[in-house]
Amino acid sequence: MTIEEELFKNEKIDFDKLFKYGFRKEESLYKYSKNIMNNTFRIDIEINSNGIIIGKVIDLSFDEEYTNYRIKNNIGSFASKVKEEFINLLIDIRDNCFIREDFIYEQSNRIASLIKDKYKDEPDFEWEKFPGYATFKNKDNNKWYAIIMNIDKNKLDEKTNGEVEIINIKLNPDEIVDLLKLNGFYPAYHMNKKSWISIILNNNLSDEYIMNLIDESYRYTLNKNKTNEWIIPANPKYFDIEKSLEKNNIIKWKQSTNIKINDIIYLYVAAPYSSIMYKFKVVEINIPYEYKDKNIKMQKVMKIDLIKRYEKGELSFNKLKEFGINAIRGPRYMPSVLSKYIDKIK
Repeated sequence: MTIEEELFKNEKIDFDKLFKYGFRKEESLYKYSKNIMNNTFRIDIEINSNGIIIGKVIDLSFDEEYTNYRIKNNIGSFASKVKEEFINLLIDIRDNCFIREDFIYEQSNRIASLIKDKYKDEPDFEWEKFPGYATFKNKDNNKWYAIIMNIDKNKLDEKTNGEVEIINIKLNPDEIVDLLKLNGFYPAYHMNKKSWISIILNNNLSDEYIMNLIDESYRYTLNKNKTNEWIIPANPKYFDIEKSLEKNNIIKWKQSTNIKINDIIYLYVAAPYSSIMYKFKVVEINIPYEYKDKNIKMQKVMKIDLIKRYEKGELSFNKLKEFGINAIRGPRYMPSVLSKYIDKIK
């Protein structure tokens, strides 16, 4: 990393302030020069339209670029003095013409802003040793639901390298298995890989999509009495749901340990339907029910109340794949992005 890259990390340029500082514009470049060390050297600064800053030191005695100050180790006292002058000028330009941001990359800052707007939570830079790491915590109970970190990409993919910013979020393990099959998702860096997942904040995924996943992660920090939404598989070979619903809209169903009263259940009916066909609300839980055959074992059931039916194919497995669901083997959380899509179905 160059001196310029190090000093201007997390900095966003204010182009209007460049002219006040003394920069001149030549085509697409903003330029500034200053003589140093009794006019024996000149520092030339160029900034392009993307805010990338590049500096040079010119030895005026020979009209040649002087580079010894860029040697990282064991430079002499003279080169050290040149380096000090160079850095001091860059810092002055930074302090007068740039705006400090929390993170290096644009999407990281946008996501942080969206989190602040929605949950009123500021990034918490907890570690002096890792100044680019910031957690986002539910202010009511101090539980993490996201962490942004700047790391070398080879920590996620050994075949690549270079600094990236990632966000780690907590999701249902089944959903993580499905998401890891898609581009842009990686096993969680430095956290439990069954419960957390890493996303590189490089604009490959939309802010809206990432925020929907953050919403799911945030849900894990909420009070356990909060309503959740689930997708649960049903096999018509073993149970005729429609026939049961002809008698009563409230039916008994095998209960998952995490399901609570008022949770929403979407029943995914397997072949030949291969679609979400019903929406239920949980009205009673923890009903003792001993049953066992070659296909299923139950020790307790819940009562679920029918809210809505869906047409065959309306929420087909192929449609669910568009939302990152590639398997429904047991009860799993409903991704918020899919929930919002379903809510629009009349």
